[in-house]
Amino acid sequence: MKAVISRIFYTVLLIVIAIQVWILVSLFWWRTAPVETTMFMRIATWSNPDLEVRHEWISYPNMGKNIKKAVIAAEDAKFVDHHGFDWDGVQVALAKNEKNGNVIAGGSTISQQLAKNLFLYNKRSYLRKAEEAIITVMMEKMWSKQRILEVYLNSVEFGEGIYGIEAASQYYFNRSSEYLSPQQAIFLAALLPNPKYYQDNRDDAKFRFKQRFIAKYMRLSHIP
Repeated sequence: MKAVISRIFYTVLLIVIAIQVWILVSLFWWRTAPVETTMFMRIATWSNPDLEVRHEWISYPNMGKNIKKAVIAAEDAKFVDHHGFDWDGVQVALAKNEKNGNVIAGGSTISQQLAKNLFLYNKRSYLRKAEEAIITVMMEKMWSKQRILEVYLNSVEFGEGIYGIEAASQYYFNRSSEYLSPQQAIFLAALLPNPKYYQDNRDDAKFRFKQRFIAKYMRLSHIP
């Protein structure tokens, strides 16, 4: 019995190590190479083989400044200052969750969200959060803030089958993200908490409030 347990333990350990090595190699490769697909994209196509995926890589210098500032204001105001984790944001999220009796806020940074998008899945669990933290530390050590924001903006979901800011800009406004107006950038950034829902419910009160919030704080955003 002990031998069986030992074999199972070492098998699981080897699998865990193999996964970490795969993630590390992927992050090293993606330091300069475009990210053509993510785990979120693959899961979406696995669950819906007929899904049309819109995705077009665009380099950081060719992204408009408006969308960079809008997304940072919307998702992670302290992005350029933290090392992957916003501990003040986590405390605020925990307080909100405790007050409401369930999970309504996560306090995740752009780096954490990117780690999840690239390698993990959306279902909440302690195991996923632990792996997300490990990947976030790796990413922050290996990539610059500029690279993290570049990959994030190229891979985050903006609607059903719409991934990355260039595809989103073309889909919603028929123009390159380089030429997005401040208001257009605010609209796209406001989609991010729940893009599939807000894509079809643009008059939702929370969506309107998020746009006003971004408009108020966007000018204070610091971009790498």
